[in-house]
Amino acid sequence: MQRHPLFLSVVCVMRNASEDLENVLTRLGDELGALVNDYEIVVVDNASDDDSVSRLQDLVGEGGLPNIQVYALTNQVSRDAATWMGIESALGDYVAAIDPLRDDVAVLRHMLQRAVSGDDVVFATDENPDKDPRGYRVARGVFERLYRSFTGVRLSQEAPTLRLVSRAVINYVMHHPQPAISYRLLPATGGFIRSYVTYSSRPVAADHRSVLDGFDRGMQILVSTSRAPLRAVTMLSLFGAAANMVYAAYVLVVAIVKDNVEPGWVSVSLQQSGMFFLMSLVLLVLGEYILHMAALSNETPDYHVAREFTSAQVSSRERLNVEKVVHLARPPHDE
Repeated sequence: MQRHPLFLSVVCVMRNASEDLENVLTRLGDELGALVNDYEIVVVDNASDDDSVSRLQDLVGEGGLPNIQVYALTNQVSRDAATWMGIESALGDYVAAIDPLRDDVAVLRHMLQRAVSGDDVVFATDENPDKDPRGYRVARGVFERLYRSFTGVRLSQEAPTLRLVSRAVINYVMHHPQPAISYRLLPATGGFIRSYVTYSSRPVAADHRSVLDGFDRGMQILVSTSRAPLRAVTMLSLFGAAANMVYAAYVLVVAIVKDNVEPGWVSVSLQQSGMFFLMSLVLLVLGEYILHMAALSNETPDYHVAREFTSAQVSSRERLNVEKVVHLARPPHDE
């Protein structure tokens, strides 16, 4: 099959994957070399605490794997932030975000075919649902139902993490105040031409995902992409106020109709508990929005690169048509 005459960047966020690095990067490089004329693999090491960074240095040294750019972060950040960091540094005409430990790299061929046909965004959905622990899958399903009720978007189906985007999409996302978060949803809702492909693969290595980390990431996506939660809070506040008025009217009716009114301990207790529940819920969601506003006011990035290095061999440099010009000293003219 003929290779596409373009430059493709592939961003891989990896952490503590020292034993699998050579295998997955070699396979990814072979796949890309047969797919496009020029490519680069942008590896973002998300603050690994094993020997991944030193292993990457060995892999990209003299005689090592070509066309690999490595960014080693000093502290662990969310996968979305690390992915966007790699996308910002990518140079390709198209940029794909893929997890080579979990995703099938062969699907890139089908995704790129859709992209060169005119699609701005190509999403790939994994048909194998058993990669994550059961508890994580249950929590994710609950969140996605909640998110869909607020926004009408099914994240796993309409905005999966495995995607290939054009340079125009990247430039569009860069104009948003929090591109690392906006990138998660904007390509699916920004009016771009998009398409979807499916694949099925088994993970190369186990990836234990935390429910707490997933909750934090989900709340971040929810409050940054929708005003519906705040609208729900205002409705709850309105309901609480109405309930207070109804209860006050009830107390007045009882005081007028009944001669001997015993202290309504049960009713008062229920009313107080209900009101405190609503107030707590309001404070919880408002607190999330305050955290989001604080994040918007922070102009510093979520990540910091500790080390950066590139493959000693870059195939695109070898194909450059550069001729070395030697300037010779001209002999003096005879008078």
